[in-house]
Amino acid sequence: MTTKFRAVIFDLDGTLLNTLDDLADSANHVLRRLGLPEHDTEKYKYFVGNGIPKLIERILPADRQELHGRALEMFSEHYGAHSRDKTAPYDGIKDMLVRLRRLGLPLGVITNKAHLIALDVVDYYFGKGCFDCVRGLDDTIKAKPSPDGALDVAAKLGVQPSEVLYLGDTKTDMQTAVNAGFVPCGVLWGFRKRDELEENGAKYIISAPDEIFGILDGENA
Repeated sequence: MTTKFRAVIFDLDGTLLNTLDDLADSANHVLRRLGLPEHDTEKYKYFVGNGIPKLIERILPADRQELHGRALEMFSEHYGAHSRDKTAPYDGIKDMLVRLRRLGLPLGVITNKAHLIALDVVDYYFGKGCFDCVRGLDDTIKAKPSPDGALDVAAKLGVQPSEVLYLGDTKTDMQTAVNAGFVPCGVLWGFRKRDELEENGAKYIISAPDEIFGILDGENA
């Protein structure tokens, strides 16, 4: 296969891994402990995507934001013990990654999870060496949609931003790709819908992981 892309970079939650149930369960556990109303799991598709502190802000009532620090600590403790109860790769993801590795394309991950947690999560679900570079949040970069992490990964993969196909499932991901100069590809199996992805810069939209190969060989260009 001949392709104009020299690397593929992925978002993590909602793109490679379905983490929604574990995130919702931990967040609702916190709300129960605090005596606050819980949220339906579907609503968490719109609460997640900008890091855990923002998630906590969104689940708390507007007039109870003073509980943010306590809730964040409680969430971190519970999620740390239960983050792998229901989380799993989406159907077709592992096969897609195997095929991409066979093509010799460098692969990366960018996530708003803390960097050390991101490394652990990726190694646990996909094994060491599946991805050439994994970048989570630390004190040196800003959260997506800032391009900081994205550009760091592209540099470490040795490619120019315009040579990167970036897959994500939310407007934050599409904005990240646009800000970094990547080619944005929205995925429909994750947390958000087509209109959000298109309105925020998606050049391609795919509904199954193996559709990426049509983009790479130019069929959907």
